[in-house]
Amino acid sequence: MEGGTLLGSSIPSGEQTVWADASHLVQAACDDLQDGELIYGENFSLFAAMSALEIMDPKMDSGMEKCGYRSVEEAIETGAAPIPLSLDRTLDVQRCIDVMDHLMACEATWHRGHSLAQTVFSCIYLLKMERTSSHALLHSYCRVFRATCNMVVSAVSDARTHEEEDLFALSYGLPLKEQGDEKCLSILNSVEETLSRQLRACRAPSSKKKFSEDVDSLQPIVELEEGFCKALLCRLRFRKHFYHVLTCMRKSQGRGLELARKHIAACLSELSLILSSVDFLRLSAKRFQQDEPNCLTTASGYKPIGFAANLNSKLMAPAPPRSIKLLSWNETISYFEKLLHDLDTICSCPMELSLEGILHFVVQFQKCQPDLVSRSLLQLLLIQDMKLYGRHSFSDVIIQSLPVPEDLKVQELHKGFQNAEFFTQLGQFLVYFLKVVCTNSAWQRRKLGKMLQEWSAISIQLELAFSAGQGEMTTSSTNQNLYAKTLNHLLIWTEEQTYWIASRFLMLGFELDLYSPCEYCMVYWYMYVVFINRLEKMQLRLSASHSNAPRSVKKRRDLPKDAASEFPPSLFLLQCYICLAEGTAMMLAALSSTVNRAFQAPNIFNTEQERFIQHFDLLQRAHLPDGVTYQLYRESIAHAHISNIGKYSQYFVDVQKIVAVLKAKLGEGASKFAELQQIEQVAEHNRIALGIIDKLGPSDPSLRVTLEFDCHPCFGVATIKRH
Repeated sequence: MEGGTLLGSSIPSGEQTVWADASHLVQAACDDLQDGELIYGENFSLFAAMSALEIMDPKMDSGMEKCGYRSVEEAIETGAAPIPLSLDRTLDVQRCIDVMDHLMACEATWHRGHSLAQTVFSCIYLLKMERTSSHALLHSYCRVFRATCNMVVSAVSDARTHEEEDLFALSYGLPLKEQGDEKCLSILNSVEETLSRQLRACRAPSSKKKFSEDVDSLQPIVELEEGFCKALLCRLRFRKHFYHVLTCMRKSQGRGLELARKHIAACLSELSLILSSVDFLRLSAKRFQQDEPNCLTTASGYKPIGFAANLNSKLMAPAPPRSIKLLSWNETISYFEKLLHDLDTICSCPMELSLEGILHFVVQFQKCQPDLVSRSLLQLLLIQDMKLYGRHSFSDVIIQSLPVPEDLKVQELHKGFQNAEFFTQLGQFLVYFLKVVCTNSAWQRRKLGKMLQEWSAISIQLELAFSAGQGEMTTSSTNQNLYAKTLNHLLIWTEEQTYWIASRFLMLGFELDLYSPCEYCMVYWYMYVVFINRLEKMQLRLSASHSNAPRSVKKRRDLPKDAASEFPPSLFLLQCYICLAEGTAMMLAALSSTVNRAFQAPNIFNTEQERFIQHFDLLQRAHLPDGVTYQLYRESIAHAHISNIGKYSQYFVDVQKIVAVLKAKLGEGASKFAELQQIEQVAEHNRIALGIIDKLGPSDPSLRVTLEFDCHPCFGVATIKRH
């Protein structure tokens, strides 16, 4: 850390700043501190203490390696980025490929959240693009590379997901876009065509003796010509196809998705060729390099020229003299492979109007942990000009979900609700809702927690409007009864979405490891209560869509036998979650009543009731569900005892029965099939575990039960061990 600056003094950071390694002091302080303590000193406020928590974070306090150059001009004058890259033509080609590879590693590292200034624009050739105009290979690559980076920044900024990574979209005044970049593809196509001719020429039988007279060779060594041409072509073509992918995915109303998938397939093909060029490049590089390869960011293994990490240090806040760690060459290839597969998944979006289908697609997509770029492009596909896919207003999306006659749905209901403030507000909530579910897990959970009260409040407005019998509609008296019923359907739909948000909020807590084992029981119990209420709203909506006559709402495992053909798979999937949540809660409650301390709550820092309030405060404020308290939780699990542990396996048996029916109905190709298999594995393992515990007896002191999340991210499997 910088002497004096962290303690709040006014000493400026500049050339006279002295840096010292304080790691041993920080470690000593950490070893001495007790839980809940902070360092206190003169001029060291709470704000400074919280800011100090960011020290050594690779993104918030990344550092800036000092390499001696004060400006780009000075670096160029000292020969750090020569043009050509070498007077030897073969070495020039080799170094050009190294620059391309290192730039690709910088790009992947930038996508992971580091700043443009320290990654992509550590390249001197990008900072002074006009200097590369005489070098066709490097110039064409850098042009398309910069244009691609600008498109990524534009996508992330338009989606406003850059808030997750504050540094991502900051350009620091660097030349991210300049006049002429729109012609980048024509320049690259010209170079690609030249390379293709050179490759064909060197493959000709006569090329072993002499190159074709009308085609200039890339470099003079005949046996290396084909390998260099292939290595350059796959890198240029990957860059071209990746540019096309981003362009096609930004086309309005999803018109370019089919073409984007073709370019994605081409990108993946070129990536495999790039990876296969490693052996050739390493062998060819040894011809010119005396030392051993020690660079992890290039295929050849040798450090590229033309890069200086400190060139943009004046544009950034003062930082310690160290550089960020770029992704290695293998990590870079793996990153782009995953990115392309994620983009291909987005392009396969069904483009349906059903909100239920959209949410299912997004949740399944989030399970593969997509990065910032792919999540931004997904959001831009879903929401264009405040319309779903740029085609349907969100008012239509809501109305389409309501169980009213088809001939009345859009036009008449629009007239009826056009002056209703709550309906306009509900459409705005839905837009924001879809944006939130496209963010990362931590950001998403925070935003969903805050949304609960808003959706709960609008449900109250709808309930009051329905109770008043007229709401804010402008309709004739003849249609008043029909619109009153529609308003009731709208209320049920809104409450169903509110409980979906609550369910997602609770389940994300498992993915983020926010719950300790001693809290699993209360979390699963609360999930069970939320799922039950969500099922009730879903059944009310579905029953209304099948018949105008009211039906009795059946909870938990009591659906009629013929319901498989009457209700959608999502309802049965929710039934599975209800059985899993209730069964797991009762199992853990029974286990915590024994000497098994894994699920017993210590009272060192706070009580179980205080933890209950901490985890479910946002749901309690939104009254989701109303009347649910810690006392009710304790009463619900009070009868759970280890002597009845074998009976709780029935919950998991019911899950297996429902899954079997669903799998037979859906088939292996269904989108929910993989999820059903996960649920089935959880139920099977827990059923067997409960049988073993019941057989061995709970009094065995060597018996240790833990909950593992190998089969499903949110529902644990009881694992039995002896210690």
